[in-house]
Amino acid sequence: MLTQDRQRRILDELAQKKSVTVTELVEEIGVSESTIRRDLVALDKAGRLSKVHGGATALEHEFVAGEYDVNTKSKMNAKEKDEIARYAAALINDQDYVFIDAGTSTEAVISYLNNDKATYVTNGIVHAKKLIAKGYKTYMIGGRVKPVTEAVVGAEGVRSLMKYNFTKAFVGTNGIHKEFGYTTVDVEEAAIKREIVKRSYVTYILADHTKFDLVTAIRFADIEEACIITDYCTKEKYKTATVLKEVLKHDLHSDI
Repeated sequence: MLTQDRQRRILDELAQKKSVTVTELVEEIGVSESTIRRDLVALDKAGRLSKVHGGATALEHEFVAGEYDVNTKSKMNAKEKDEIARYAAALINDQDYVFIDAGTSTEAVISYLNNDKATYVTNGIVHAKKLIAKGYKTYMIGGRVKPVTEAVVGAEGVRSLMKYNFTKAFVGTNGIHKEFGYTTVDVEEAAIKREIVKRSYVTYILADHTKFDLVTAIRFADIEEACIITDYCTKEKYKTATVLKEVLKHDLHSDI
């Protein structure tokens, strides 16, 4: 098992139980005690959990300062993103005016689109190319391109958005927190997302379970300003804070 996958399993266990012992993790993940201890030390140093004697406890929330590039993110929780995307694509009706945000979770939606009567607007370079390839009516906003996400961002992009009003928007996020809202790591990217939410009748945040209780630098919307489509969520506080759709049963997530 890859280190990244093993450490994500540890964080998933903590998300459910709030505290875990080394023994429990050894039994659950099936690796040696020394491996688990090294992972706990690494995750503690990274600020992902609190290492205690004999195990670890969950943080109240986790702050994430940076983000992965597009190629790396596309491989993370790919099957979960695929199921989220399948559900999201089915929400699009004839005559909808749809915004599809840049990002790997939103990009996956395009593969499942089958409505050629809707109009699509995006700030993602790859997204626009895929929409055009399917023969859909597509618009792309203008502005500065951010290399790590291949997204149009910034003030010029916000101005470009001001002529639109959307029936539906599908937006990605770096973090979801009940008090801190939906966040991203870049102020220019946040400005785009904030304007999208403002101009959409319904906004859907597409995010797998790993995004809950994460906080990054810039808030672009409050929790109740958007609906959430996720694979599963073990935290009841989010289910009462906004409309939340789980596309997978939690007890099946490891078999996907």
